[in-house]
Amino acid sequence: MTITQLPSTHEGERQLFPTGDLCRPAGYGPDIDVSGLVDSRNGLVDRSIFTDRRLYDQEQARVFATSWLFLGHVDQLQKAGDFFTTYMGEDPVIVTKDKSGRIRAFLNSCRHRGARVLRADYGTTRAFTCTYHGWSYDLEGKLISVPNEDGYPAESWDRSEWGLQEVAQLDTVLGLIFATWNPKAIPLDEQLGDMKYYMEAFLDRDSEGTTVVGGITKWVLKGNWKLAAEQFGTDWYHVNMSHASALMVLSPTGKGPKAEIANTPGRQFSDEHGNGTGFPTHPKSRFDALPVHQHYDYQALTERLGEARVHGPLTTGHATVFPNFSYLPVNGSIRVWHPKGPDEMEVWTWTVLDKSMSEEVRTAQRLYNLRTFGPSGIFEQDDGENWSEIQAISHGWRTNTIPLNYQMGMGSETDDGVYPGSTSALYSDAAGRRFYGRWAELMNTPAWHEEEQSR
Repeated sequence: MTITQLPSTHEGERQLFPTGDLCRPAGYGPDIDVSGLVDSRNGLVDRSIFTDRRLYDQEQARVFATSWLFLGHVDQLQKAGDFFTTYMGEDPVIVTKDKSGRIRAFLNSCRHRGARVLRADYGTTRAFTCTYHGWSYDLEGKLISVPNEDGYPAESWDRSEWGLQEVAQLDTVLGLIFATWNPKAIPLDEQLGDMKYYMEAFLDRDSEGTTVVGGITKWVLKGNWKLAAEQFGTDWYHVNMSHASALMVLSPTGKGPKAEIANTPGRQFSDEHGNGTGFPTHPKSRFDALPVHQHYDYQALTERLGEARVHGPLTTGHATVFPNFSYLPVNGSIRVWHPKGPDEMEVWTWTVLDKSMSEEVRTAQRLYNLRTFGPSGIFEQDDGENWSEIQAISHGWRTNTIPLNYQMGMGSETDDGVYPGSTSALYSDAAGRRFYGRWAELMNTPAWHEEEQSR
């Protein structure tokens, strides 16, 4: 892979290349062609995609502004006026249920001077009121109160034009809420495609659906958000090495898992939308928390989901829905990797359980999730250390000129006749290659808002 560089604006500063004039609309930064930075066909990635601030700014405008993004779980909104706040990329948003029961999402920014109109993480309210000048909005985002409104010119002032900015599209799937700023985005079901089959193995085990317990756990990590999203989509390879001590602690003998478990067979799914999941297919792959394992009737699950899903993605696996939503079925963990600049991410995690679980089973799964993949979890800390280590050295000049290898499993992708879509061996970078391929495709495609700006 050849890495081409822009002329430096400062001596010694590494620059990425464009394919022409810097012609993006004002306010969106340079239009940087990333074709030389991601070579999916040959499995090579330039690590500047994790460190360059201008690439980060461009992915906010072209990846996060155009994609379907995870917001939360429907169980977080029980009645009209319930709300929670989250992010879409770096944009703060409010998610609420209006008086008609419709779930809505708005940019959490007052139309007057731009302050947030809601600063609480969650709660119940009748209106969203900015504490700066007092502009107030109802649950449908309409501006309903303006102090000293008679000071605005009657001939040009129209309150109805100054409501909160609402997302272009919002949809739910399997109890999860997604939204996009992109009015031209394909439907959520189409974006998920075959990925939904694998998600159902986690989120459709119970006819009553799922619920969330324990609130949202949040922490900050040094590392680019893509490192986490990529790993959860494609990387079973790191498990035996990175998590060796944790596997020893969890094994009955204290010596680690048996060889047939450590080197389990499995499959990895990936698609052209950047979604990916991997899972063992060992016949004894079951839930790790004993009360959870004992809760399930595996025969009933087989009748509901089919044998392939029960022997595969039902339990121990990993998955990412592009760009930054991930989950772990065996732990009941769902998570989003919020970008906070090229060198930092904020991790938000929920514990998701089947509604029919007893309180004892719920507690067991919640505690198992916290012990393994909470901020102090024995697996979670290993992952965070790896991502922070990669980020810490990637700003070095020589380091940042050497491409990374994503060639494992290259050419092994196939339609295996068992699992839908393109799958490869469990130990593979296939989903990683497609994740970065989708990222590069979006980065090189003018977004809907750029097309509107150019008219």
